Amino acid sequence: MLEIEFKYFLDNKKELVGKYASKFIVIRGQEVVGVFDSEIEALLDSQDKYQAGTFLIQLCDPNEASYSQTFHSRVVFI
Repeated sequence: MLEIEFKYFLDNKKELVGKYASKFIVIRGQEVVGVFDSEIEALLDSQDKYQAGTFLIQLCDPNEASYSQTFHSRVVFI
């Protein structure tokens, strides 16, 4: 689910960041279908147009932290 959209973002990140730096973009398939100043604007607009799970909202930022998270755990397996 959304692998195509995320791969499109990663494969075209340099170009997309050049055009839409610091904006939230909506991706469906391999196409940018919306550009917004905030994540909530992107969500409100897109949920009216598209079925949930059929679009990706992505911050257009060159920093990897904009699309990845690291979770730390203090669990020890014995």
